[in-house]
Amino acid sequence: MTESWVLPCTLFKCIIARPRLHGHDFKWRLSSSSEKGSSLDSFKRDSFYIDKRGKLRRFDHRKVSRKKGGSLRGQGWKYGSGFVDGIFPVLSPSAQQILSFVTEENDANRVNACLDALPPTHATWDDVINVAVQLRLNKKWHPIILIGEWLLHRSSFQPDVICYNLLIDAYGHKSMYQKAESTYLQLIEARCVPTEDTYALLLKAYCTCGLLEKAEAVYAEMRKYGLPPSAAVYNAYIDGLMKGGKPEKALKIFDRMKREPCQPTTETYTMLINLFGKASKSYMALKMFNEMRSQRCKPNICTYTVLINAFAREGLCEKAEEIFEQLQEAGHEPDVYAYNALMEAYSRAGYPYGAAEIFSLMQHMGCEPDRASFNIMVDAYGRSGLYKDAESVFEDMKRIGIVPTMKSHMLLLCAYSKSGNIAKCEDIVRQMRQSGLEPDTHVLNSMLNLYGRLGQFKKMEEVLNAMETGPYLADITTYNTLINAICTSRVFGKSRGAFPDDSYQKVTA
Repeated sequence: MTESWVLPCTLFKCIIARPRLHGHDFKWRLSSSSEKGSSLDSFKRDSFYIDKRGKLRRFDHRKVSRKKGGSLRGQGWKYGSGFVDGIFPVLSPSAQQILSFVTEENDANRVNACLDALPPTHATWDDVINVAVQLRLNKKWHPIILIGEWLLHRSSFQPDVICYNLLIDAYGHKSMYQKAESTYLQLIEARCVPTEDTYALLLKAYCTCGLLEKAEAVYAEMRKYGLPPSAAVYNAYIDGLMKGGKPEKALKIFDRMKREPCQPTTETYTMLINLFGKASKSYMALKMFNEMRSQRCKPNICTYTVLINAFAREGLCEKAEEIFEQLQEAGHEPDVYAYNALMEAYSRAGYPYGAAEIFSLMQHMGCEPDRASFNIMVDAYGRSGLYKDAESVFEDMKRIGIVPTMKSHMLLLCAYSKSGNIAKCEDIVRQMRQSGLEPDTHVLNSMLNLYGRLGQFKKMEEVLNAMETGPYLADITTYNTLINAICTSRVFGKSRGAFPDDSYQKVTA
């Protein structure tokens, strides 16, 4: 008999999950108290649906819920936002060829030779700028640097501020702050007027590299040119501090921003909510969200998603449901990130079939799962000891063409490790190597823990030898695992003899 689970959720009323645990088709059947036996297999992706209040709502499958950062020549460039009015570059055939070439070619001389051969026309300028912008959307920083340096030092074109901004941005992401600084000085020497985006990108580059004194100097430089720090500059400062591992300093800059006064934007509050969520302080994330609404700052879909994530990290699925419902009430259509966040909440709370229902629902609503969606499902089943279901999800991910990453394999490894299946875990490690993924320290620590729990000290020694002779660095988890294996063993002398002398000395020091 198929086991049924009644989900403890308010968002979908009473949903009975009847998952197909070991089938080849990765689908879950969904039925409610009013429609038993209904299946998603024959569901057509209609544009209209009835929500839980009986209201007719429309889902636009073509809607893009998030806009990526970029620029648009002649219409400005807002730091951290998308194109003006959400416009993305349409590449000409020649621009497509340039994009393909610079993406695959790493040699600066060959790229310069290719670009030198282009005619110095307005069309060429537009093509080169559009290619650089597309590369920024794809986060391909090295090709942007090659194109930017060509524009500044070799081409006959007169670079404008957007060329300098793109180059500063790329250098910042590569942690080449000295190059970013040099590009800014070239901008000044060329009598090109810096914009607030120039300072925002330079400031973020300094923060990412931990150069807080230089970041503070950016403010003085802005005032020198009559530009008081704007919300975009503060956002860049806060973002850079968060990525540089300085959350306390980020909060101080947020307080300074409000004192100046400079009105925080939606992006500002979203970053602060995310900061508290990553620190497992969901109550502070909610407080920041309420402050945001009290200031009449409208949350966007990213804001709701990071708040759902904040509750998900602590397994607070009911609070996550509540925010997910508010997201819909605000007129936003949940995207894959929002669904993934809600799935994670059920997973952390110990409801794998609840996560499965969200997985089913997102497909029901026309939202295609991504790699993260499958990883969450593997983890959800693995946490609950349902290792066969975890493997079924893993295999379905491969079947539809999604390539498993190191994390995907690691989650499956953890699932089987809990069951004590040494042979299966070793097979997963072999699969990783066959797919071109070399196991890292986390994988070896997991195998150490498995062997230690089962008293396989000789195999622990083999793993230790591999860590000492290979490109692996033992961390605190490695030695904690060894200590635990030694201390919990009933045959201490035998376990002592299983480890090399130097490893034993490190552990017992």
